[in-house]
Amino acid sequence: MATYIFGHTNPDSDSIVGAISLSYLKNALGEDTIATRQGKISPETEFILNKFGATAPELKTSYAGEKVYIVDFSDLGQAPEDISDATILGIVDHHKLGDLTTSTPLECWIRPVGCSNTIIKEMYDYHNIEIPKNIAGMMLCAILSDTVIFKSPTCTKADTKACKELAKIAGIEDYKALGMEMFIVKSAVSGATARELTTRDYKEFAMGSEKVGVGQLEVVDLSVFDNLKDELFSDLKKLKQEGSLHTVMLLLTDIMNEGSQILVVSNDESKIEKAFNVKLENSQAWLDGVLSRKKQIIPFLQPQF
Repeated sequence: MATYIFGHTNPDSDSIVGAISLSYLKNALGEDTIATRQGKISPETEFILNKFGATAPELKTSYAGEKVYIVDFSDLGQAPEDISDATILGIVDHHKLGDLTTSTPLECWIRPVGCSNTIIKEMYDYHNIEIPKNIAGMMLCAILSDTVIFKSPTCTKADTKACKELAKIAGIEDYKALGMEMFIVKSAVSGATARELTTRDYKEFAMGSEKVGVGQLEVVDLSVFDNLKDELFSDLKKLKQEGSLHTVMLLLTDIMNEGSQILVVSNDESKIEKAFNVKLENSQAWLDGVLSRKKQIIPFLQPQF
């Protein structure tokens, strides 16, 4: 029986490409694995798949009774609802250690780097498995996306080293230009519904006795949201009510100006103001230099709960 590999809910490029790249590696090592996904493919990820001639992993939301590897998360809130009925064989992640637990020993590759695919690249090197050209190209894009073309404070020497080596395998000379092409696609919001935007890259976290949702949209020009904020706020309120959340935040990240506008819907806005030392005006604030949810948002928000 095949083992399934998947990333978090509302999957980003790292989760999708990570499932593909890890599945290829595991199959090369003699395991029978299938790459899957928990949600819709984003425009950026679709661009990556199309560019390198790959197909999206199959959509699968139930894993009861299955053996699984998980990529790019270890939080229960980002897992399938029946994850407790699955056997987790391994975790590959670059976030804080979450609250998932296992009943059996497992393989764990968790490192403080900018992208899960950087770790998967190191796994290929460790096992001396050659990376196919198209998979190398997709892994390169995933790292460029997660590190915001090396601008994110999460970016490490391991990430830049992996990018150089993957670019060579994929035959890509100007990989920073590829990254900008990808972010231009990522910036497209025309035709998308408010719900598609608020959940395009959205994660929920357990903080104390409360639940907090944090979404992020990375663009090259924040003006694309000028006429959309009312709709975004309206949908954030719905997300908060639907999930019985204490707070829902949306980061509108400007990769060129290197900062984020935050939109906040909360039972207590003072927690957000204290976390980031800002004063919210109309439930909004600019966070200069903030590009990373996992390094510059969650560690400061969690202590407030």
